[in-house]
Amino acid sequence: MSDIQIRRSHSMTPKAARQAADKIARQLDEEFDLAYEWDDNVLIFKRSGVSGELVVEKREVHIRVRLGFLLMAIRPRVEAEIHRFFDENFGPDSGPTV
Repeated sequence: MSDIQIRRSHSMTPKAARQAADKIARQLDEEFDLAYEWDDNVLIFKRSGVSGELVVEKREVHIRVRLGFLLMAIRPRVEAEIHRFFDENFGPDSGPTV
């Protein structure tokens, strides 16, 4: 498995940040048939070959995506899409990614 981990600071209220994360999850569900559920402030998502968590904190969001063997070839595209979703929903990248 291949892991993608990205951290992003934000200046939203916790409620607005959670709403943005939920919007991302709905878009991913529509585009990629990704199942998701909330566990407190952690959005857990999965589908065949992909799983992960999006953690919404007071001033930061971070995501960890695990790609199965067959999807490792599209890792750069997945990572670029995550950055795009974060830019659109949490604002432009203002800090380093991990």
